[in-house]
Amino acid sequence: MVFLVLIAAFSTALFAGLTVHEFSHALVADRLGDRTPRRFGRLSLNPKDHLDPIGSTMIFFIGFGWAKPVPVNPFNTANPKQTMALTAFAGPASNVVIAGVAGLPINAGWVPFHHPFVSPSLAGLYADIWTSSPGDLLGLFLGTVVLLNIILAVFNLLPIAPLDGFNVAVGLLPRELSQQLAATAPWGPGILILLILMPFFAGFSPLFTVMGPIIDVLLNAFVGNATDLRFG
Repeated sequence: MVFLVLIAAFSTALFAGLTVHEFSHALVADRLGDRTPRRFGRLSLNPKDHLDPIGSTMIFFIGFGWAKPVPVNPFNTANPKQTMALTAFAGPASNVVIAGVAGLPINAGWVPFHHPFVSPSLAGLYADIWTSSPGDLLGLFLGTVVLLNIILAVFNLLPIAPLDGFNVAVGLLPRELSQQLAATAPWGPGILILLILMPFFAGFSPLFTVMGPIIDVLLNAFVGNATDLRFG
């Protein structure tokens, strides 16, 4: 039962999260005057228009993947730098909204907050808790949706190419600093892969060091004091 609930939660969180994320990029670009996403058929809430067959599948197996980037051209708009920042920010912002909506029943105290990121040695204990009532199973489903979308939002806002946070920073920084940061784009994917793999050969995660406190703040905002169990 736990396995089925988690598969459903991961599928809902990731397919909805990635789809709405990419649609939000397209919608904001379109509203600001860039019709490029519309011409490429990306102004859509159909998951097939956004999910990458390889990248989206990889998320289920290694916890890391991607959707198809939305093609945009901010130079079609009156203020390209502002368009770049707003369009990039729209994706992570949509994941925060999804997390907030999914967390409403938890924050209201109707269901408990559970998530699957617990120590393997405690998995059996938590599985008994998660299956103790329909409310606990629903709490596991919603809690997983909340947490995964928060992780998507925070991770994507890191100012490293090709993540959204990179384009947000390039769009917001003063011209000289913006150009200096933009020049680092070719090294971004390599830096990102190195940071993701670092826990496996260095024993610590710089990404989690940066992301963990932000994730915890957002979790506290969306699930309140439903439980002392926190991510990590």
